[in-house]
Amino acid sequence: MAEIQLRNINKRWGSFVGVENFDLTIADEEFLVLLGPSGCGKTTTMRMIAGLEDITEGEIIIDGKVVNDLDPKDRDVAMVFQSYGLYPHMNVYENIRFPLKVRKADPATHDARVRRASAMVELDDFLHRKPAELSGGQRQRVALARAIVREPNVFLMDEPLSNLDAKLRVSTRAQIKNLSHELKVTTVYVTHDQIEAMTLADRVVVMKQGRIQQVGTPTEIYDNPANTFVASFIGSPAMNLMDGTIRGGVFEGANVRIEGLRAADGEVTLGFRAEDADVVDAPAQINAPVYTIELLGDAVMLAVKAGGQMVSVKAHKEYRAGIGDAVSFSVPADICHVFDKATGARISLG
Repeated sequence: MAEIQLRNINKRWGSFVGVENFDLTIADEEFLVLLGPSGCGKTTTMRMIAGLEDITEGEIIIDGKVVNDLDPKDRDVAMVFQSYGLYPHMNVYENIRFPLKVRKADPATHDARVRRASAMVELDDFLHRKPAELSGGQRQRVALARAIVREPNVFLMDEPLSNLDAKLRVSTRAQIKNLSHELKVTTVYVTHDQIEAMTLADRVVVMKQGRIQQVGTPTEIYDNPANTFVASFIGSPAMNLMDGTIRGGVFEGANVRIEGLRAADGEVTLGFRAEDADVVDAPAQINAPVYTIELLGDAVMLAVKAGGQMVSVKAHKEYRAGIGDAVSFSVPADICHVFDKATGARISLG
């Protein structure tokens, strides 16, 4: 197993900065997720760990050894790509076995290792098939088994679920979670899907424009986002964010008035989660006409516009309203987050 240390990693192409001052230690056996929008540097960071991308500055240390100058094959990492990368002329068995042949593992061990990896991802009935005869989810499981059979120090997974449909993503995500628990191998997982990050990770690294925005457990970044970017990126729906002014502990914005906030006076952005507020019958902190209503099965999502900003609140599943109907949202001060309007940084509420 392996601890990974990334010490002040930078990656530049001329004047363009891909990753800047990335400093992080990934614990042995940890499942770490790099999360962010396209172009934030998460895949570049993973490729530098793998040795597929040279670093401009800094050090990468795996299992106590500086690996900056080592070839990918010498870093003892296994990578699962978004595109599966299977050999179409080989059946599933030979695709899984291929890394053992390349690395000249003892042939006497091949069959047992292939079948162990196959059993872990429930592919025993498909070992004779070619990739073209498999579904997308099955192909992704072959790619996982091919990584497992290597028994590496580190797993690197680059958006492995993005080509799957919604139902397959859920089932394959559960499989990856279970494998992580069973194999106990240090894993770095790249995704732009915050649901994957929240359900899989021991810790999440939220990135934007090559920089780390926040590192923490899923609960930490959900409950205490470091800035408005993290707040708006984590959660489904994202945190409601409204611009306004605090004076004497009272936040005021368009159609919004919330009392009891212990924050200094000034221009701020106020945030709260849709599931933390309530729809009420009497006038409350937010009062506006319904902009849209969505039936989710287990709940109803109501949205209004407050000062041109969409604000959503979850109601119980039997709630019904029409577009344009007056609605009131109860938003107690203790569920609110406050951010500096200029910088987006979180403001501690005393």
